[in-house]
Amino acid sequence: MKPNKLPGPPMTLAWFIWGLGALFYLAGFFQRLTPGVMTQELMHDFNISASGLGQLSALYFYAYVAMQIPTGILADTLGPRKLLTAGCMVAGFGTLLFALSPGFIGAGLGRLLIGGSVAVAFVGLLKLSSSWFPKNFYAFVTGNALSIGLIGAIAAGPPLRFLIDIFNWRSVIFVTGLMTFVLGGLIWFVVRDWPQEKGYPGFTDSIPQPEALSFKGILQNLFKVLRYRNTLLLFVIPGGIVGCILTFSGLWGVPYLIAHHQLSPNKAVTLTSCLLIGWAMGGPVFGWLSDRLGKRKPLYIYGTMVTAIGWGFILYMESLSFYPMAVTLWITGFFSGCMVVSFAFVMESVPRSLSGTVSGLTNMGVMMGPMLLQPVVGKILDTQWTGGMANGVRNYSLEAYKYGFIPMMGWVVLSVVLLFFTKETHCRGME
Repeated sequence: MKPNKLPGPPMTLAWFIWGLGALFYLAGFFQRLTPGVMTQELMHDFNISASGLGQLSALYFYAYVAMQIPTGILADTLGPRKLLTAGCMVAGFGTLLFALSPGFIGAGLGRLLIGGSVAVAFVGLLKLSSSWFPKNFYAFVTGNALSIGLIGAIAAGPPLRFLIDIFNWRSVIFVTGLMTFVLGGLIWFVVRDWPQEKGYPGFTDSIPQPEALSFKGILQNLFKVLRYRNTLLLFVIPGGIVGCILTFSGLWGVPYLIAHHQLSPNKAVTLTSCLLIGWAMGGPVFGWLSDRLGKRKPLYIYGTMVTAIGWGFILYMESLSFYPMAVTLWITGFFSGCMVVSFAFVMESVPRSLSGTVSGLTNMGVMMGPMLLQPVVGKILDTQWTGGMANGVRNYSLEAYKYGFIPMMGWVVLSVVLLFFTKETHCRGME
């Protein structure tokens, strides 16, 4: 094999290895948001109210959040290749179960399996990023990971709605399950945890030996990362940003826009996609700027402030017409991309040996947002329901949505406040 003249593996190979892991992250984002474009179909087929739909969607997040700390430990012990392959296989099975289930229980179990399995995608991808790329690329690569994932989210918008209108939701979701199995096979045969395993020099002198996996070790690592101030703050902060995005675009935004802005389902889905497109574009920009400036905290604060203001306009300004709403959603999504800074920020706040554990804990915080907000908004909507029905499905008033969106606004404002208490790392990690 021809020796590599540059430190580390060839960038084309690094991006290819990383890209296969990123495809699984894309699939997870797609699955995360599919309920948002087929709310009517799900409520009709499973005979559920807003609370039931919120719970069905949130089952994904319950399993996802529960898996984050184990995933971080497994990423540090088993390695990303085994983790991503197993995740794909379980996700494929869960997707088929969700698509074929005649009732709520089977569909809910499918959503649990999907959420628990795709939970490994992002942390596994972070481990590939740290082993296959130079350290000064980390925040940029993380930002690109978000962009790739959000391609899946955008695919769960107008393209998915288009396919559902032609075929039906069960057939479309079934095919995505088969595709996830194929991706798992590709990851197993192509991906390796370290460049050295493919004959290239890595960014460490040798392949680090993983610690033995034990329950005691998991608890010890967890208590170690919790001793650092930024760990808890960066557990809570991104949940407010991501919670607003995924609660709106992933579930309640489409019915809200249809009912109270008199939009067709396709136009409503297009608007929520503007939010996701902005988010996809903002992630790499904030990651690159943060690396370039050599600071994490100021950029994160400014981005979160603009995000909070944007949500105030989106949720509580009734006079916004289609195009101003689209622009506002895009701007809010773009500045929400600041949350990608969380992962570089928190990994620089703890010793390198704890990177997988703290990444999993932070990603747990990220998903706590939609996990809590989606069912809470649904519960509030049901308490404010005045008895209106449309096509056999409950119809909710504008006043109900205003009350339902209060927890979203509260959390994103809290995120702004908590950022002022974080400790700047100046992009320098701990040894």
